[in-house]
Amino acid sequence: ITGFKQALADKGVDNADLYLTQNDGTLMTAEFAQRFPILTIGSGPTNSIRGAAYLAGKDDAIVVDIGGTTTDLGVLKNGFPRESAIAVEVGGVATNFRMPDILSIGLGGGSIVRVQPDGSVTVGPDSVGYEITEKALCFGGDTLTATDIAVRMGLADVGDKTKVSGVSQEVAEAGLAEIKHMIEVAIDKMKTSADDIEVILVGGGAIIAPDHLAGVAKVIAPEKGGVANAIGASISQISGTVDRIYPYTKIDREEALKQAEVEAGEHAKTAGALPDTLSVVEREEIPLAYDPNQSTRVKIKVVGELA
Repeated sequence: ITGFKQALADKGVDNADLYLTQNDGTLMTAEFAQRFPILTIGSGPTNSIRGAAYLAGKDDAIVVDIGGTTTDLGVLKNGFPRESAIAVEVGGVATNFRMPDILSIGLGGGSIVRVQPDGSVTVGPDSVGYEITEKALCFGGDTLTATDIAVRMGLADVGDKTKVSGVSQEVAEAGLAEIKHMIEVAIDKMKTSADDIEVILVGGGAIIAPDHLAGVAKVIAPEKGGVANAIGASISQISGTVDRIYPYTKIDREEALKQAEVEAGEHAKTAGALPDTLSVVEREEIPLAYDPNQSTRVKIKVVGELA
């Protein structure tokens, strides 16, 4: 953060306040981030989820963010990323911090496509990554990638399509089928019901995804989806959250909820939100089983506009 501030100063930007995105899809001041750096982990995918919601005009959907190496999937719930209900590992260590519910798979625009000895076709998980414009066939390279498959099948118009003419129809169809299968399986893992759900495709590698997916009611591919991450960061609000257990035999339920809401609002203001713009976007009550005090886990999130 000190480095960010110095970089801005070096460029003559000395009147701007510095904010960082956090992993619930909202912003926080640089000072707040320095006190609670753990809240920045996982903020990248959540930016894409928020940006996808804005571009598609949707509050509830599954967001599929396809990059050059990986595909990140997240769930939009009331316009914000769904939080993970289980412990998330960071660097091999199980954490008890708030983390977004994100699934990552080894599929991207630069994923390497191989024909196996038995005739089957595999995609990834290794990728040419940032060297795609040098190594992919459609850009004059010698490596068959997922982007080449998309160009060969007419899904994308990048590079020189004549350079992928040597890829057989059988290999191209098998490669696209594998890409489709990988995305469908990942979507199924993120769904909470068997019902079809809308999917928003974003990211620079979204060109490799087919228009129709099993278990999906509608595939939405926003025109500016390639920069959904930046858009998500630019439209973010400030949030404050309270997650606490209240014994309802000792404190009235309405009083407990009001207390939590006020405290969450104070957290939001401390993080840089305008007091007059605060609103509750999430309220959750989870009773604890077998507790004689009727103890209930109360979670409230308040958001407000950037001060």
